[in-house]
Amino acid sequence: MAKKRANGEGSIRKRSDGRWEGRYTAGYDPETGKRITKNVLGKTQAEVKEKLAKAIEESKKLDIVRSDEYTVAEWLRLWYELYAKPNIRPTTADNYHRSIESHVIPRIGEIKLKQITSRDIQKMYKDLQENGRLRKSKKQQNGLSNATVRGIHMMLHNALDRAVKERLILRNPTEDCIIPKIQKQEMKILHPEDMKAYLEAADKRGVLPMFYLELVTGIRKGELTALLWSDLDEERHTISVSKQAVGDRNRNVTISRPKTENSVRKISIPESAVELLRQEHEKHPDNPWMFPSTKTGEMYHPDSIAKLHEKILRDTGLEHIRFHDLRHTFATIALQNGVDVKTVSSMLGHYDAGFTLRTYTHATRQMQDQAAEKMGCFMEQVM
Repeated sequence: MAKKRANGEGSIRKRSDGRWEGRYTAGYDPETGKRITKNVLGKTQAEVKEKLAKAIEESKKLDIVRSDEYTVAEWLRLWYELYAKPNIRPTTADNYHRSIESHVIPRIGEIKLKQITSRDIQKMYKDLQENGRLRKSKKQQNGLSNATVRGIHMMLHNALDRAVKERLILRNPTEDCIIPKIQKQEMKILHPEDMKAYLEAADKRGVLPMFYLELVTGIRKGELTALLWSDLDEERHTISVSKQAVGDRNRNVTISRPKTENSVRKISIPESAVELLRQEHEKHPDNPWMFPSTKTGEMYHPDSIAKLHEKILRDTGLEHIRFHDLRHTFATIALQNGVDVKTVSSMLGHYDAGFTLRTYTHATRQMQDQAAEKMGCFMEQVM
């Protein structure tokens, strides 16, 4: 019986065309048991010897049979269904699916997974920045924002990291890519002088308690819509945030744990907010939701309260800001009125106070100016 050549053994010969060829055993087909032979070519014996040694070393690290199976498109779809989708929030899954199918696969999907290079990926990022927008309009640029391209990069990095772990590729080519920097955008808030008009408009639409609570807590829209009446502690003046409503692209809504464990929290609220919540509850005493939809009596869809917010702005003629900017409004005003950063961070459910500081530097800058002024007055008294 012929002896099986060990995985990685090779031989070198000179071909009839004058070039040198190195052949080596890369592995064995698990179904047929047949040897998988690969080769390298070169002009000189020394060149082939060097290539052969490198190829043999790589073959020991790769699952040769499986690494030949996938294109980038095939691997990304498998990774999404098997590893990503079961372990991420529905909104994140939707973003991943859209990025894979609409942006990545049309550009690099046909390339063999084992042949994808950092240059292929870098070219894709450039094209996405210049031509990536699917719905083009005169008001917007044709390219995707830097933040969106960075999100695609992170998704692709995770997918290719999994391919490395499964020995389908030797290293992750995204690690050599240069990703675009985040474009710092000016933060918008609802200014204090506009709050009275905003809340009066919310009252006329019958949703004052909900939007008042948003302005005094800054909770996320999914957390706000998922609040139950039982989440309110009337005596201690707190609300418990332990869940969130998440909508998908088909407008289905699911209730899940908040974004991070830090987002599970108790938030103190003023007596004025508690009183408004009591009045709201009297309108629907048997309904478990703190803010049931005026149309269905069920929980609001998170996007519905964002649309309500837009209607309130139109009613008042105020400058457009996102619903999420009400969260920024709470944080900015709290910091500017002397609430310490750690307290604001815990109320917002941030990972740590450092993130809050970095996000709201405009507010803490004003606090530093006030502190400098106070120190100046103190030193004048000393002198």
